[in-house]
Amino acid sequence: MFKSNNVTARLFERQISTPAPGTAIHRARRFYENIVPGYTIYDVECPDHSFRKFTDDGLYLISFSRNHQDLIVYRPTWLTFSCKEEDCDSHDLPLKARKFESFFTQLYSVNLASSGELICKDFFLYMESNQFGLFATSTAQIHDAPPTGGAIQGVPSVEKITFYLLRLEDGARLDERVFHNDYVNLAHSIGAFLYDDLLAIVSLRYQRIHILQIRDSGDLVDVRAIGEFCREDDELFLNFNSQRVQCLKKKFYFHFQDYIDLIIWKVSRNADSHPSFFAVYNMETTEIVAFYQNSADELYFLFELFSDHFHVSSKSSLHMNFMSSHSNNIHALEQLRCTKNKATSFSQFVKKMMASLPFSCQSQSPSPYFDQSLFRFDEKLISAIDRHRQSTDHPIKFISRRQPNILKFKMKPGPEAGSTDGRTKKICSFLFHPILPLALSVQQTLFLQASVVNIHFRR
Repeated sequence: MFKSNNVTARLFERQISTPAPGTAIHRARRFYENIVPGYTIYDVECPDHSFRKFTDDGLYLISFSRNHQDLIVYRPTWLTFSCKEEDCDSHDLPLKARKFESFFTQLYSVNLASSGELICKDFFLYMESNQFGLFATSTAQIHDAPPTGGAIQGVPSVEKITFYLLRLEDGARLDERVFHNDYVNLAHSIGAFLYDDLLAIVSLRYQRIHILQIRDSGDLVDVRAIGEFCREDDELFLNFNSQRVQCLKKKFYFHFQDYIDLIIWKVSRNADSHPSFFAVYNMETTEIVAFYQNSADELYFLFELFSDHFHVSSKSSLHMNFMSSHSNNIHALEQLRCTKNKATSFSQFVKKMMASLPFSCQSQSPSPYFDQSLFRFDEKLISAIDRHRQSTDHPIKFISRRQPNILKFKMKPGPEAGSTDGRTKKICSFLFHPILPLALSVQQTLFLQASVVNIHFRR
C-alpha cells in the first residue's frame, strides 16, 4: 500500500503504476486523504436562508427563504484572491472571504408557495440525468378531519399538497401534481421515492401508492396507482362482476380494515412498543413476494449482509455508489457488530435496526469524507445521513484510517469561541459537497434566531 502523505508524490506514483482491475476509482478517492476541508471561516456573512443540500453531482446548492415561500438556488464557486507576498499561507484571508457570495453565486429565486401554502424545507429530490428538482408545498394539517371518501380513520388531512418539477439550470417550472385532502409524509422525503425516471408518492390517508414517470420533456405522467386496485383493469372487472364482489365483501373484505390497520401505523408509531410489518411487493405481478415483522431475525440478517440493496439509488448516479455500509465496508461492519454485542436484548436490537427501514430516498451524502475506509469519525456527532444533530462546542475530528493516530482535519459548528449560553439547546446540520473539499455547518437554536453558518474548505 502506498504510504506517502505528499500529494505530489502520490501523483507521481499514480503515473508510474497501474491499479488493479476495478480499483481505479477507489484508488483515486484515496487522494482525499491529502485534500481535506481543513480551514474554517466562522460566522460567514450570508443570507438568512434555510440551506437544504448540495445536489449529488455538486452543481447546485438548494436553499429556501425563511418564510418558506421561495426557492433559492446557488452555484458553488471557489474563493479566489491575489497575494503579492512571498509567504501567502501565513497571511489572513481578505475580508471578502467572510462573505457567502465569495463561495456561491445565486442563479435565481423562484416563488413556489401560493396563498396559504408553505414549502416543505425537508423535501427535495434530484434527478441527476436531467438536472430536474422535485419540491413540495402544502397547507396546514387538519388532525381531526373526518374519514370521508374512503380515507382512513385517524390520519391527518392536508387540504392541498403540491409537487413541483423544476429544471434547476434556470428554475423553469415544468410540471406539477396536486393532491387534495390527502396526507403525504414530506419530512425528509419519506413519502416519496425516486428511482431513475419513476416517482412513487405514498398517500397515507387513502392508502395508495401513486407511480408517476418523469419524462425527458419534464412532464409528470401517471403510470398506475396501487391501493384498493392493483391492476389497471381491476375496477372495470369488479364493476362487471358485482355479485362476485358482494361475496368477497362478506368474507375477506369484511376484515379488510383490520389488515389496513396493521400497515398504516408503521410510519406513525414507535416500533419498539407496537408491531410493524414489511412487505416486498411485485408491481407487475401484484404479488407479495415476502412479508416480515420488524422483529424477524431473517430480515435483520438480510439487512446485515446486503445493506446496499436497501439503499436503492438511481443507476445513473455514480457518486451514490461509494457510500459506506456494513455490507461493503469492514469498518462499518465491525461497528455494527460491536453495537449488536453490547445490546442487552437481541430482539430489541433487531427492532431498533429495522426502525430505520425503509430508507428515505437520497438521504445520504456521497461525500468521500464519509468514506469509512478513509476516515474515522464519531457518528453520534456527524454522519452521511441527512439529519439534524445536537450541536457540540467541541470540534468534530476526522482521523486517518490508514494512520490511526493522525488527525486529518476537524470541523466545529457554531461560533469560533463557542457558545456563551450553554443552557440554550442548539442543533446543527452539515452540508458536504459531493466532490470538492467544501462543506457548510449550520448551527441554529430552537427559538428561530439567526443561524450561524461556517464554511469549511481547503485553503
